[in-house]
Amino acid sequence: MTELAILLPLAAFLILAMGFAIVLRRAGRIVARTREVENFRSSVRELAARIDQSLEGAAGRIDAVRRQQSPAGTIAATIEAATDAVSRYTEEARALHGPPAAEAIRDDLVAELERADRALAMVDHGATIMAQTIRRGRELEAQTSIKRGYLNLVHAREAIHACAARAEALDANLAPPPPEPPAPLREPRSDHTM
Repeated sequence: MTELAILLPLAAFLILAMGFAIVLRRAGRIVARTREVENFRSSVRELAARIDQSLEGAAGRIDAVRRQQSPAGTIAATIEAATDAVSRYTEEARALHGPPAAEAIRDDLVAELERADRALAMVDHGATIMAQTIRRGRELEAQTSIKRGYLNLVHAREAIHACAARAEALDANLAPPPPEPPAPLREPRSDHTM
């Protein structure tokens, strides 16, 4: 009888200890996942702010050349600095780590930075042509290149803002969304009546 009196409280204590260990383990996972999401959010927020600041200055100078308010030869240093900054930001974005749901955001951010890099190359091409006084017959090509590059740069900035907003809305408790199934093909309706 005395052994049973000792074993029952001991068994109850062991069961409670195991339950408490399970609860602590799950709580630790939730805290770690929340910390990972918050680190990703803050990294994307800070990176997006720096990207926006760099591209805003470059876009303003490119717009002045596009509107023919500044000569084309004046933006070579701006394009070079912006291209270098975008290259560094792209590497930084590739190094971002987060939960599985954040991978799509990171990949989109990298894609938009690559788009901004191509836009800057397009502007550089147009500005180089425009700055050459010998080749005046290619002025339309230069203007088109600068305009397209400028618009692509503006759209890349907007998409980077959208990526930052998606990162802010990232939920630590959600698993990555499943891939969308392809849309089923619909057969055309027949209007024949029998």
